[in-house]
Amino acid sequence: DLQMKTTMFLPLLLLLFPAFLQGHCDDETCSPNIYTVLSELDAKVNKLENQLQVHQVAFSASLLVSGEETIGPYNDFVTLVYKNVVTNVGNAYNPNTGYFTAPVKGAYHFEFYIAVQGSRVTAAVLVKNGSRTFGAYENIGSGLGSASNGITLVLEVGDVVGVHLWENQVIYDSHEHLSTFSGRLLFTM
Repeated sequence: DLQMKTTMFLPLLLLLFPAFLQGHCDDETCSPNIYTVLSELDAKVNKLENQLQVHQVAFSASLLVSGEETIGPYNDFVTLVYKNVVTNVGNAYNPNTGYFTAPVKGAYHFEFYIAVQGSRVTAAVLVKNGSRTFGAYENIGSGLGSASNGITLVLEVGDVVGVHLWENQVIYDSHEHLSTFSGRLLFTM
């Protein structure tokens, strides 16, 4: 039975194969040739490979590379530049400016931790394109204190996210990397 089906199918395939290679048109429809189909498939595969590479976005950084320092206070909001980059998959975080720039449209999750030492106050806010979103605040009498917050944001390509130190506040970091900024792409949209 299989031999009979193969015997009937093979001549039909050989008869139609040249038309498939060249493409075929009748009065109402056209079928593309195999070279056109393969070229279109190759273009789609390349596009998907490029998208896959961009979809891998994650970073994590702390304020100081080494040592310890209290930064601030300043008379205005100041962008915190996290210089000790531990992870920067996709290179979307810039350790020279302190800003993350979205490479693709999607939902991103960010977290930041701020530390303060002594009888001081610390406060910071995460900003998206210059607009304040979620903040964190800590006021301790003595010792070491910390605060944190996180947010999921929908970002367009080119949107910028960073952390600003609140005016007249300080932030502390040390070799233990207590003040950090991290983010990752959850999914594209």
